[in-house]
Amino acid sequence: MLKVGKRYTCETCGTQVLITKPGGEADPQCHGAPITIEEPKQLASSD
Repeated sequence: MLKVGKRYTCETCGTQVLITKPGGEADPQCHGAPITIEEPKQLASSD
């Protein structure tokens, strides 16, 4: 299921897709393969 506000990135070419509207059960694909959800980058601690 697509998650609104999440960014998906193709590992082959680097194409990024940002989901802005809820949709069906389809998974985003690039080059005929499903693309993976990009995890948020960790920020340095402010200690």
